[in-house]
Amino acid sequence: MNEKELAIEVAKNLLKIKAVFLKPNDPFTWASGIKSPIYCDNRLTLSYPDVRKVVEQGLADTIKKYYPDVEVIEGTSTAGIAHAAMVAEILGLPMGYVRGGAKDHGRGNQIEGIVPEGKKVVVVEDLISTAGSSLEVVDVLKEAGANVLGIVSIFTYGLKKGVERLAAANCENHSLSNFETLVNVAAQEKYISESDIKKVLKFQSNPSDPSWMEA
Repeated sequence: MNEKELAIEVAKNLLKIKAVFLKPNDPFTWASGIKSPIYCDNRLTLSYPDVRKVVEQGLADTIKKYYPDVEVIEGTSTAGIAHAAMVAEILGLPMGYVRGGAKDHGRGNQIEGIVPEGKKVVVVEDLISTAGSSLEVVDVLKEAGANVLGIVSIFTYGLKKGVERLAAANCENHSLSNFETLVNVAAQEKYISESDIKKVLKFQSNPSDPSWMEA
């Protein structure tokens, strides 16, 4: 399937297994305090073999298309680790992952697995929101001497802050699916009403502005 078809398929699967919830009239509260009509937990894809197969093959195909010279796959801790391992298996490549911080015991590693100094690396992430944690991983790898080619992820909110951060860091991200596709699929399959689309799209344009709830 092409990228558009894959984006729709992944969105359908995320909604079906309840990895994504859309509740415009009863919003979730993110750790930041932001009220959100959407909650995404892509770790659930690991529990559904048919969905998992689509996701991991999709990530592998995306890497082959955009980063054919990749030499090492690195996962983000913790949600990206399992996906990185399965993608690396499909591609027959070395794999490691980057901790949120260096260990305070043992060897004090922050990069687990081989340190990819001088290697061409792709980062596997489950979800892109503001891109802050993903770019921290990129920075750690660069400081270790890796040539980071880019990021691949299962889903992106497409938030302005995330897009701008990635652009400022000159770092590409290719996601299997995205906010707009998911909202369209959700409306078509009656997960949300057509009238709620305006609310969720207004949230996406500025998550910090709670007025989306009144749209």
